[in-house]
Amino acid sequence: MDRNYRSIAIDGPSGAGKSTLARLAAQALGFLYVDTGAIYRSVGLIALRAGLSPGDGDAVAALLPGIHLELCHGKDGLQRMYVNGEDVTGELRRPEVSSYASGVSAIPGVRAFLLDMQRDIAQKNDVVMDGRDIGTVVLPRADVKVFLSASPEERAARRFEELKARGDGSSYGEVLAQIELRDKNDSSRQVAPLKAAEDAVFLDTTGLPLEESLARLLRIIRGKLGL
Repeated sequence: MDRNYRSIAIDGPSGAGKSTLARLAAQALGFLYVDTGAIYRSVGLIALRAGLSPGDGDAVAALLPGIHLELCHGKDGLQRMYVNGEDVTGELRRPEVSSYASGVSAIPGVRAFLLDMQRDIAQKNDVVMDGRDIGTVVLPRADVKVFLSASPEERAARRFEELKARGDGSSYGEVLAQIELRDKNDSSRQVAPLKAAEDAVFLDTTGLPLEESLARLLRIIRGKLGL
């Protein structure tokens, strides 16, 4: 008999801490962590390298047959993205790649190209999967759905510190403007817009330290799963 795997869907806007909290929650639960944003960022990076506009759906879609994506996890549980055999993980958090990811993720062909890949992972593993339409589109029957958010200012401050630690020279104002623009683009796109699933639990982490945010997230998950 096939095993019934459990799935946790965590959605929310850019910079809400989804990747960090989902990864830590997955480690605590012994589940596989899947950062779907990194998958879209990988496609955005390829479009950026090709000199395309992220809104040029036909041109971006034409790249897809030549893209081979691999999502791998090391013994430490960390996810790495490979595009045609190249490890691109270190490039995916650059601000320009974030902007491209938002653009290409609105292209129906891109979403269709990546949908089966995401669902296949969840069919073969207990997963904590984060993104922007996991609970509404990718895994609409997920066992637990959480919509994670924080104020734009706090999300920008977090992303600014993250980028600064990586040597990126973007100012806080630039990062905030990019966060606000991406919120607008992600929420208003016609295909799979950012929104909470009707049965999602809201978790606002504004002003919360990481440890408390994680504790609240785990309480929600364990309560829903009966753990």
